[in-house]
Amino acid sequence: MERLNYHVLEKTGYQGYVRRTAPVKVLQFGEGNFLRAFVDYFFDVANEKTDWKGKGVLVQPIEQGLTDLINEQEGLYTLYLRGSEKGEKIDRKRVISFVDRCIDPYKNFDAVVDAVCGKDLEYIVSNTTEAGIVYDPNSTFEQCPPHSFPAKLTKLLYERFRAGEKGVVILSCELIDNNGKELEKCVLRHIEDWKLGEAFRKWIETENMFCSTLVDRIVPGRIRDKEEAERLENENQYEDQLMDVGECFGVWIIEGPKELEERLPFKKAGLNVHVVPDVTPYKKRKVRILNGAHTGFVLGAYLSGQNIVRDCMHNETIKGFMNKMLYDEIIPTLPLDKNDLTEFAAAVEDRFNNPFVDHELMSISLNSTSKWRARNLPSFKEYIAEEKRLPVCLTMSLAAYIAFYSNEIQERTEDGLICRRPKGDTYKIQDDAWVLDFYYQHRTDDVPDLVHAVLTNEKMWGEDLCNVENLEKTVVENLILIRNEGAEAAYASCL
Repeated sequence: MERLNYHVLEKTGYQGYVRRTAPVKVLQFGEGNFLRAFVDYFFDVANEKTDWKGKGVLVQPIEQGLTDLINEQEGLYTLYLRGSEKGEKIDRKRVISFVDRCIDPYKNFDAVVDAVCGKDLEYIVSNTTEAGIVYDPNSTFEQCPPHSFPAKLTKLLYERFRAGEKGVVILSCELIDNNGKELEKCVLRHIEDWKLGEAFRKWIETENMFCSTLVDRIVPGRIRDKEEAERLENENQYEDQLMDVGECFGVWIIEGPKELEERLPFKKAGLNVHVVPDVTPYKKRKVRILNGAHTGFVLGAYLSGQNIVRDCMHNETIKGFMNKMLYDEIIPTLPLDKNDLTEFAAAVEDRFNNPFVDHELMSISLNSTSKWRARNLPSFKEYIAEEKRLPVCLTMSLAAYIAFYSNEIQERTEDGLICRRPKGDTYKIQDDAWVLDFYYQHRTDDVPDLVHAVLTNEKMWGEDLCNVENLEKTVVENLILIRNEGAEAAYASCL
């Protein structure tokens, strides 16, 4: 079977949108599954739906990468967006033709310089992992390329400045807070250390725009089932070494001035990309609703016998518990439009019900102590501040967390704590060593003593939770209910 390229695609009779040529308007650091299923997809749809008409050049961020494969396929790859929308199974295929080519800067840095100096360039996009945006004092201007991503970007922007070209918009997609601002700080520090001049520094600050962004799409990546991959290639009539898979849901929140929304092609294309003055509330929305839902219900769901997130959405008790927690206890505490929040929460149920992703509860359970503190405790405290009473579901969720970490503890291993599911198999809790040691040390406590020890552990919660009125008494009652009647019955008592 022939490898995918424009000629091979044409021979198959593919009827979807394809754009073979266009000016290069995007330079993208990163060529992995996420960016290709997210950013490149959005630009590809914008090409189809608007008159923007641009291509992107990808830059391989580390020494091992996909440059050769991408160029062999002339930038083409097949993207499947799969999931559930309003309860309906979705499986959409699109051949992405936004990518012009990929460059390996470790073999041809001059080609990256040529690309960054292009007169049509408008945007630089990056996703170089959380470790990518760091200041590295060992990166120098003389290196080709410099070691770190911020150093590479500084040198490339300097070349664009020297070429007399206009500034660009930098869209950082790394999963750190204030990613755009942190990247700009690193660039300005390199300018100072490398003595690149006041004129360049002023050009960076006045002619370029470093935007912090929030990205949200689950991207499983390649299809790992060999038989399914072969079936799809037979259907497509070509071999595709870059086939990519993402969920249907996707939202990109970009921090910037209002005029940027008109400048970007996404609004005109009707895409779920939004320019806002501050991404912080939207990050809070994602952490509190999407991540908070996960952490809030999965531990009790696992104790009730469930293993996969999707299956929990087919259990009316667990789904009802999750939705009551979201709509009655979490959403009222968030500082965004309530219609926006309820739409996002409705999408969460669809995302959790994805028929193509077997998301294991135990994988979500990793480091649940810090997750509950970061994702659920703020909603818990803000609900109490506003309503002057305990949130029923979040309080039960805290009891389920304690139950999960203390149920029939068998042993403390080097990397975990072995517990037993009620009338079932053993499972391994993975968390910080001090957390595992704590629960192992309290393995013989009765329920009141265990709850008191957990709630008064200020290292866990940053405060003594026994100071919350009626919390200790209620968690004791909830934990007894979970142990005596099961977690599903305990969840049902909240409805």
